[in-house]
Amino acid sequence: MNWEKIIKGIHREVEPILGKGAVASYIPALASANPKSFALVLTTLDGTVYKSGDADTPFSAQSISKLFMLTLALEALGSRLWKRVGREPSGNAFNSISQLEYECGIPRNPFINAGALAVTDAVISSAGDHGALDDMLTLVRKASGSSRVRIDPEVAQSEREWGHRNISLGHFMKSFEVIDNDVDQVLNTYFCQCALEMTAIELSRAGLYLANGGSDPISGAKITQPGRATRINALMMTCGHYDMSGDFAFRVGLPGKSGVGGGILCIIPGIGSLCAWSPPLNEAGNSLAGTRALELFARRTGMNVFRN
Repeated sequence: MNWEKIIKGIHREVEPILGKGAVASYIPALASANPKSFALVLTTLDGTVYKSGDADTPFSAQSISKLFMLTLALEALGSRLWKRVGREPSGNAFNSISQLEYECGIPRNPFINAGALAVTDAVISSAGDHGALDDMLTLVRKASGSSRVRIDPEVAQSEREWGHRNISLGHFMKSFEVIDNDVDQVLNTYFCQCALEMTAIELSRAGLYLANGGSDPISGAKITQPGRATRINALMMTCGHYDMSGDFAFRVGLPGKSGVGGGILCIIPGIGSLCAWSPPLNEAGNSLAGTRALELFARRTGMNVFRN
């Protein structure tokens, strides 16, 4: 398959919709993103990179960072993690508090904000406050093969100053004893993790372990167990795009995780890892042009896990 031709052809086709949608503004540090920016990068298991657009431009990974913290939590707790966070789609906005009220503070899944706070709390219990963040950075740098990956301090500070809903979620779960550690400690780690800054090339490379049964196919390093990689992919498919996860599965048919920085990471099991980035979002908080690009990719390549 001519991957390069496909990637560049998709870029040309989505150009008319670049800039449509709305850049995330509820976190002021994200509001300055160029709405016309776009990148599409495929990294195959042999390490070959096919790219188009602003593939070398760093952007805020935001909720895509939840994949890496979930990987650490499963390594630390295994199946015990599921006592404090569920595995079901929420059907609500990513920062909703309504379900927690009648579900005793147990978040529906690890990818809504409440669930991610519970996952971060679990990693802190194992590694400590600074250890949790350091471990996540170490994992991402190892998986991406890049020491440049960092936490953007400006975005992290903006997260703290404007994270009132997340602060409420943390304290609400603490009242149900779902959060074990100090709430401010958990929130600070969470705000920093969401400020993870990467390029589309780095993020595409970082997803390879999920396409290869938990091991980095290039270095050979084992990052997680095969069964855990499978379960993370399953959760990406069912819960990775908030209350549009079903629509994404219907249109794209690949495990994916979005972030309000405009990035989407998609996993093609046994083939590679795909990253799309375009800052303007649709009504559910997923990249508008990025979602369209991934739909075109799946349609043109047949890379859909439901395809016979």
